[in-house]
Amino acid sequence: MCESDFPQSWQPALRHSPCLRQLLAARPDLALWLREHADAPISAGRMRDFLAAETITGEEEEKRALRRLRQRVFAALMLRDLDGRALLAEVVETMSALAEVATNHALDFLHRRLAAQFGEPLDQRGRPQRLLVIGMGKLGGCELNVSSDVDYIFIYPEDGETAGTPDGGKRIDVFDFFTRLGKRLIAAIGEITGDGQVFRVDMRLRPNGDSGALVASIASLEYYFVGQGREWERYAWIKARVLNEGDNRQMEWVAALERVARPFVFRKYLDFGAINAMRELHAQIRREVARRDRAEHIKLGPGGIREIEFIAQVFQLIRGGRDAALRIRPTLEVLSLLVARGLLSAASEGELAQAYEFLRRLEHRLQYVEDAQTHMLPADEAEREEIARSMGFADWPAFSAELENHRRRVARHFDEVFSDPGEGAHALAALWFEQIDGEDALRTVGRLGFLQPAAMLERLHAFRQSAKYHQLAVQIRERLDSIGPRLIEAAAATGTPDATWQRCLDLVETISRRGAYLALLQQHPQALTKVAEIIGSSAWAAAYLIRHPILLDEVIDPRLYDQATDWEGFKRELDARLASESGDTEREMDILREEHHAQVFRLLAQDIAGLQTVERLADHLTRLADIILQTTLDLCWKRLRDRHPHPLETPKFAVIAYGKLGGKELAYGSDLDLVFLHEDAAAGAGELYARLAQRLNTWLNSRTSAGLLFETDFRLRPNGDAGLLVHSVEAFREYQLTNAWVWEHQALTRARFCAGDPAVGQSFEAIRAEILRQKRDLEKLRSEVLDMRRRMLDAHASNSGEVFDVKQDPGGLTDVEFIVQFLVLGHAHTYEALCGNLGNIALLGIAADLGLIPRELAGEVQDIYRAYRRMQHAFRLDGSRSTRAPRALHHRDIEKVRELWARVFEGEQPVSK
Repeated sequence: MCESDFPQSWQPALRHSPCLRQLLAARPDLALWLREHADAPISAGRMRDFLAAETITGEEEEKRALRRLRQRVFAALMLRDLDGRALLAEVVETMSALAEVATNHALDFLHRRLAAQFGEPLDQRGRPQRLLVIGMGKLGGCELNVSSDVDYIFIYPEDGETAGTPDGGKRIDVFDFFTRLGKRLIAAIGEITGDGQVFRVDMRLRPNGDSGALVASIASLEYYFVGQGREWERYAWIKARVLNEGDNRQMEWVAALERVARPFVFRKYLDFGAINAMRELHAQIRREVARRDRAEHIKLGPGGIREIEFIAQVFQLIRGGRDAALRIRPTLEVLSLLVARGLLSAASEGELAQAYEFLRRLEHRLQYVEDAQTHMLPADEAEREEIARSMGFADWPAFSAELENHRRRVARHFDEVFSDPGEGAHALAALWFEQIDGEDALRTVGRLGFLQPAAMLERLHAFRQSAKYHQLAVQIRERLDSIGPRLIEAAAATGTPDATWQRCLDLVETISRRGAYLALLQQHPQALTKVAEIIGSSAWAAAYLIRHPILLDEVIDPRLYDQATDWEGFKRELDARLASESGDTEREMDILREEHHAQVFRLLAQDIAGLQTVERLADHLTRLADIILQTTLDLCWKRLRDRHPHPLETPKFAVIAYGKLGGKELAYGSDLDLVFLHEDAAAGAGELYARLAQRLNTWLNSRTSAGLLFETDFRLRPNGDAGLLVHSVEAFREYQLTNAWVWEHQALTRARFCAGDPAVGQSFEAIRAEILRQKRDLEKLRSEVLDMRRRMLDAHASNSGEVFDVKQDPGGLTDVEFIVQFLVLGHAHTYEALCGNLGNIALLGIAADLGLIPRELAGEVQDIYRAYRRMQHAFRLDGSRSTRAPRALHHRDIEKVRELWARVFEGEQPVSK
């Protein structure tokens, strides 16, 4: 049959590939099969149907059937691809499916033959085992090229012995059984016969490479990872995927394997050291390319496929331990996710994705010619013109120009990610290394803007001479020394260089043994500038970052100063991270802390940059706390749910927030005032919910390796420390109606439902409104409120004519809060609007609208309250526990608050010490 007899849609492939022409000439039956099947994608099901129809009685027939299948799939893909009917995704997924179908078919066939000879391989408990075939590289990622080899690693569950056969056949150990099986599988797939081969098989990625055993147990693999695993192997294992199809038992083995491999590949912390390791690996590849004069190699050469893969995979290695979504395998999917995570710009992803598709399509066209694993551009002029035409270009120069554009862009993006910012001497290196003598050093430091040059140099000397510095590993000390000069420069550029320098060194001392954090700062010099700005502006921020250095990652996030906070999106991402570690209590507790701390730090950075008001910040911190409380409650209930007489998806349990959380005025580091209620009549429910509350409290205030979530305070519950931790709604109502003190009703004005069952929350809100709207004797109420205020003044006031405590002294924040609480308790029975948990500023406005207080004075006190909160906030940022300021600076504000106090508590002199 001549070429003109074939369909017109086949002509591009026939013109392009001598290999296809030879194959069709030698296999007339192939053309018939292609006419019937090549008009649609070749699915895995169709491949299995083909093999099922083949007559296979021995290993030679198995090899022949697999190779006949490969010829058909290869030819069909070439016809569809070169005629423009198959996208890149179809090509790589079909080749990957072929490898998976062929591997599983051969594995099952060969296992049965060996088991017939030696019996099934058994584990220590006498249960049959199967070999796990791990596809590595492009096979693992479902990205095989059309003439690819396949990278395998063979793993078996555990050591043991075969069962033997009924006729007394020889027993062998499991290791021997699977070694024999592995060798036969390699031959079935990779051996060259008269029908060719299915795939070349590469086993060099197994533990210890060519010198290692062909198969390994899961336990020995774990031992290898811990003791001998190398950085480049982490990179190789990113795409690892078990190819076997199996039952639940098989899935247990796969899960056990994943538990071993995952912590080796993906570190629990942010692993910026991976950049240095992959930079060196790439340098080795570049040296090999140069040595072999293979600059036009489209996979390994500059701007080639491998550089795109490295860009995707370095982010996976750095962050995959904390972000399970980044453990996906396909390169284009990883790049897309990096954009969603804010780690790569959409423009960069677009250029890399376009280049990847262009280069992979070119890769296939180079390989279609002779069915060869090649990535080199042809030298022959006619071959070049055919490659250009197959890529859709008029001639080679037009194609070559486009290829060069793609490779140039890839190389630029690669250099942006992997360039070494530490190369070259920094202008302040001599100062860091103390190579400048006394007076010259003082003058240098003074010119940089330090007000106390001697103290700065003294701290530098103490740091460099410290045992901690000299005991650092050489590699880590080199990283630190690369950062040091830039640290001086960054501190000097702030408005408070001396304080910033001291805090920066405190931070560096904390992270000095964690090479990954130093690598982050080394790789991202701009992060040093941001860190210096943040910790130089706030002692509290400095202490927070020192306690949680993992937050350094947030500094390099381009979204750090984005003001919009998508709390629903945050909740979804938090739930996804927790789901990836489901059942691991330690990791779940750490994830809650990591995510909470990250959000607090983002808000802190925006706050310092002047992008958040105190009120808006409190709203965000409150919303964040609510989400964390609800999520933690859900996790705790999941562990107790089955103990309920009628297991409930959601407990009939509510978390009630009091104090700053209840009033939506939460600040950095605020503790949580909480009360727990339930509304469940089931037998034993009260005891179960007490355990739930205890567990919730443990999850909130336990200090793990990731730090603390919240300090908690339960003293506002009925009967305080002497009371039960959890009360029924009915018991809570009874207590509030008959036994609660006035100060407890004052506290109730700022209480709200914040987590748990909304139905229980509604019951609480009804009780709250009922209590607040009780008709009270105003004189008695006034007397009790004043008495409580006197007791607070006795305990906390400054007792100074020179100093004003913004929170505790007369005329301060607490006076405003007591004014509002008195107005609510005294008048809510008449004015329901006062029952709203709207915050003190809004309630002052409502009271003015209702004519309870003068409007003008109320407006002034609202502004003063805002100013006081800003002062209190500034004290916190400065790291001060005190809220005291010079009284003379606030005389007018104090008088205005006292004026309103006198108007509200009419007939009384202002309360004072």
